[in-house]
Amino acid sequence: MAQAGSAHRGVGGQRAVGAAPGCALWRWALALLWLPTAAAGPSRRQWPVPYKRSSFRPEPDPYCQAKYTFCPTGSPIPVMKGDDVIEVFRLQAPVWEFKYGNLLGHLKIMHDAIGFKSTLTGKNYTMEWYELFQLGNCTFPHLRPEMNAPFWCNQGAACFFEGIDDRHWRENGTLVLVATISGNTFNEMAKWVKRDNETGIYYETWTVQASPERGAETWFESYDCSKFVLRTYKKLAELGAEFKKIETNYTRIFLYSGEPTYLGNETSVFGPTGNKTLALAIKKFYYPFKPHWSTKGFLFSILQIFDAVIIHREFYLFYNFEYWFLPMKFPFIKITYEEIPLPNRNKTLSGL
Repeated sequence: MAQAGSAHRGVGGQRAVGAAPGCALWRWALALLWLPTAAAGPSRRQWPVPYKRSSFRPEPDPYCQAKYTFCPTGSPIPVMKGDDVIEVFRLQAPVWEFKYGNLLGHLKIMHDAIGFKSTLTGKNYTMEWYELFQLGNCTFPHLRPEMNAPFWCNQGAACFFEGIDDRHWRENGTLVLVATISGNTFNEMAKWVKRDNETGIYYETWTVQASPERGAETWFESYDCSKFVLRTYKKLAELGAEFKKIETNYTRIFLYSGEPTYLGNETSVFGPTGNKTLALAIKKFYYPFKPHWSTKGFLFSILQIFDAVIIHREFYLFYNFEYWFLPMKFPFIKITYEEIPLPNRNKTLSGL
């Protein structure tokens, strides 16, 4: 479980951004070079691609630095008395509410967490799962001059701490009772949370689908704060918790594309015998997403991103430590705030 001071606990056919215009020959050569790379990879016909869990959580690289410290007041999950009655709360507030107030709430870009209150002790607790090094680092890599491959700071982890900031959750969001469980159930959940946290180590921003239509093929699922909450609710239902019948909505950020093409992992793409043309295209794509210190640089990067994603319909996705090409489709990207019902007792949810 992540704790304070211990973050490891507690391609289809168009030019990349920055390429010279009219390079039809370049694009065709690049497409041909991708074919053996994709063919060399494993068969990728299971959609959505399963999130790959790890055998342990590695120490974060010192290069990765957070502007805001991860889980600064984190503490171990307490062992509750078996006959305790624990109230379970749904917590939701706008992302970065502490800095921007309800600004992102108007866009329905929300952060999710879970609250608990012990009847015996009167103490309450907050549990959440989020990025160790902020959202931007989890979504796009660093391009370090001394390294050939993009460098990712994309770990996410669970954070548990005593107290619930009522004002934070109520003022622009939600704090509502969703279930009541026993101390024994809480303790079993805590064991599961530890296992989940040690094996699900990286954050994934995007849900990638074929279209916005209901029933459309899903290529990749996100792995973020809301998915942690949904997994926890699912586990509690499996342990016998009965949830109230209330509406629960969650933020999802979609990319829309045709069937993705598998490109390879870091070694096969960026290693000594890797595909240099493909490696260059991937780095050119990610270059405009770097942080900028000037308005001019930022605006120029927006134009480059528009050119790649909207005009040339390209996107390179990093998922399970592997690279994929997404042939983008209209409407390209969309943020939704949609209902996902609370689980029924002893029944499971799919796709979490």
